[in-house]
Amino acid sequence: MSAAQPGSQSGGPTPTATAPAPEALTGGLSKKGLSAGTVGLIGAVVIGISCIAPAYTLTAALGPTVSEVGFQVPAIILLGFIPMLLVAFGYRELNRTMPDSGTSFTWAVRAFGPWVGWMAGWGLVAATILVLSNLAGIAVEFLFLLIDQIAGSPGTIAELAFNPFINVAVCLLFMLGATFISYRDMQTTQKLQYVLVSFQVLVLLVFSIAAFVHVANGTAFDASPVEASWFSPLTVTPAIAIVAGLSLSIFIFWGWDVTLTMNEETRNPEKTPGRAATVTVVTIVTLYLLISIALLAFAGTGEEGLGLGNPDIQANVFFYLSGPILGPLAFLVSLAVLTSSASSLQSTFVGPARTLLAMGHYGALPPKFARVSPRFFTPGYATIVSAVVASVFYAVMRFINENVLWDTITTLGMMICFYYGITAFACVWYFRRQWFDSVRSFVFTLLFPLVGGVILAALFVITLVESLDPDYGSGTEWFGVGSVFVLGVVIIGLGIVIMIWQAIRRPAFFRGETLSLDAPESLRRR
Repeated sequence: MSAAQPGSQSGGPTPTATAPAPEALTGGLSKKGLSAGTVGLIGAVVIGISCIAPAYTLTAALGPTVSEVGFQVPAIILLGFIPMLLVAFGYRELNRTMPDSGTSFTWAVRAFGPWVGWMAGWGLVAATILVLSNLAGIAVEFLFLLIDQIAGSPGTIAELAFNPFINVAVCLLFMLGATFISYRDMQTTQKLQYVLVSFQVLVLLVFSIAAFVHVANGTAFDASPVEASWFSPLTVTPAIAIVAGLSLSIFIFWGWDVTLTMNEETRNPEKTPGRAATVTVVTIVTLYLLISIALLAFAGTGEEGLGLGNPDIQANVFFYLSGPILGPLAFLVSLAVLTSSASSLQSTFVGPARTLLAMGHYGALPPKFARVSPRFFTPGYATIVSAVVASVFYAVMRFINENVLWDTITTLGMMICFYYGITAFACVWYFRRQWFDSVRSFVFTLLFPLVGGVILAALFVITLVESLDPDYGSGTEWFGVGSVFVLGVVIIGLGIVIMIWQAIRRPAFFRGETLSLDAPESLRRR
């Protein structure tokens, strides 16, 4: 079923879409007033890469992953890539049939009904709100690190980023700038991201090539020849290290689904978003493998000096290795990570804003969320709400407990598994009547999304159980259990409470009147 079906809006953007359109009350999909046809395949891929933020995510995740699996980091990256790719195929199939900006929310409603669908939408919004606050915080730290490097005052200026008042003030400025750009039309977002992503990727490529040159010249810190065993998960022991490594790997791949939330704004919405998601994931895994292999070959996994196993450098390996590898151009790496976090901060707004727009449009949230800017044709109200919630969350947590703030990254992994898993199973169930129509149908609507969904569900349960341990994450505990567990349960519990409240205030959606569990005619006949 496409967005332009009988009973849905068929014209161009509607500047004043402030509430669910009458057509939506028939239970079918309908357009929401976004600017159609403004994003092409390349633009969608660039925004997808920006949202993943490869420079930021890898510098934060490479060290901890090495501490878990050593030289087998490439194997873990490939393992983490598998469920992401399998789920991406499921997303593609759902988008081909139902290109709707609500993505996980809309598709889960169509497969499992309004209650499960509402929670899928909540999972996506909660995950992106968590990462928005952390991206802003990381951008602040790298801004001061960059100024420190350029000024040549080791540590003096960089320390200012850890003053909570300065940190929060600059963080809010970053958030304000990102909100302003996100509020504007998608063409502004695309133009900005072309520049920022191109620079980020170019620096990472130069960084990797320079590391290999050092290895070849014998000037590497701990030159380690690349071996086939680096790519084999069978050599990882103990087995729990694979789970820990996979959880980190899931985090570094997250964000590609932003290409799907733009489906009502892309050219050829049934095909372009799905293709963009696949290209984005493949591009990112290639980049991650190149960088991780280069740095492993240059620095090794030792726990001394520049070894990637050194706990003193694991929080930011790029910063510590940039000088030895690039010399006077080391500041470019800090600039790339700053660019990565800042650009991702802006592009990450795309997902929650459009999900909240769809939830408001179909009556699952107050009609204010369905408002579209009459000038820019973007979900203005939803964008502002996302920014305010993320800003308040960051500011409060930064002053209350900084360790818990960083535990939100681990909690983010749980939320990713939660809503990606629901979406994968939604694909399997929605297309159940055509599983065996062809080999292609069996592979892409049953086998791939089912395996991907099972892997993500298993990771969610394992992480939830392990996070009960007070030593899990930062070691902060609440009520005798780890803060990661508490955060995860509170976020999901809060979603359930808000959902019940919306069911009382807006029963039409939960009765299936505004968005029904409805399959296309071609599927119903089977």
